[in-house]
Amino acid sequence: MDVSAFCRQSNVVVVAGKGGVGKTTVTAALARAAASCGLDVLVVGLDDSGGLPALFGQDRPFGYDDVLLEPGRASDAAAGDGICRHVPGRIRGRVVTSDAALLQYLGDHGLGRVSRRLVQTGALDVVATAIPGLKEMLVLARVKQIERDQTADLVVVDAPATGHAVTFLTSSGGLADAARGGALRSQAEQVVEMLADPSRCQVLLVTAAEETPVNEAVETAYRLEDEVGVHLGPVVVNGCYPVLDHLDADPAGAARSAGVAVPSAHDSGRLAAAGAFRARRQAHQAHQLDRLARDLPLPRIVLPYLFSAELGVREVAILASSLAGGIEALP
Repeated sequence: MDVSAFCRQSNVVVVAGKGGVGKTTVTAALARAAASCGLDVLVVGLDDSGGLPALFGQDRPFGYDDVLLEPGRASDAAAGDGICRHVPGRIRGRVVTSDAALLQYLGDHGLGRVSRRLVQTGALDVVATAIPGLKEMLVLARVKQIERDQTADLVVVDAPATGHAVTFLTSSGGLADAARGGALRSQAEQVVEMLADPSRCQVLLVTAAEETPVNEAVETAYRLEDEVGVHLGPVVVNGCYPVLDHLDADPAGAARSAGVAVPSAHDSGRLAAAGAFRARRQAHQAHQLDRLARDLPLPRIVLPYLFSAELGVREVAILASSLAGGIEALP
């Protein structure tokens, strides 16, 4: 599949996954892959920007107003290491918080003075939590408004970890059913309409080739389909080790065949142990990938494990390239 066509399938892509599987990193990689096709991309963090700024080379968190993360360039020239640092399309970032969404909602409905009073008295959180699902619905309503304003070709939302993401995405439906009428019901219904329209929104689940993340991804996928009706994109399996062959080879014999210095008996033992560990890791990874394919019949994109202490612009560029390759391989 063409990468640009994939990124234009839905106006909003919600990236969700269990904490620790690299959901935020995949969010940044998807934004960069889309911008590499010339798209204007808006990355939305919820409540705070988290690790997003560092992934775009920024040292300060961003807030409710747009921050320019990548201005867009006429060409995508590679640096000396072969990694392209700039992309043709523009990337911006912002944070949408429930408090700010509530204040904007009140202001849009002629209650600006009330909102200011709530802030002054510290009662804003009391109001926001008074109605179950209100916070989540208002945040999604803000995302919906951004989508409707068409200020970006693609909006990529870094969603909460999957346990909270399900609540985040199902809250609007519950509120729409509970509210008898009025502006809140109308807003909730509009959010539900956006979530159910694949041309407007889809969810990209991120997991790792481990038992618990795979279990959670499968459970989350079925819950989102059953309870939200949202379209699910391909599952992104992050942090997969490249498969190596000949891990059971004798280190001394392999050294002789390669014409290099033969390791000592001690080093040979350590190399053999490392090879055995990697073989076990690959077998476990293959088992989890097979289980994911069996239990969740969705297309799959595999991203490599990066042997790096920190993730930044360079690493995101590598993952974006790998993600683009996975998209192109989709049927």
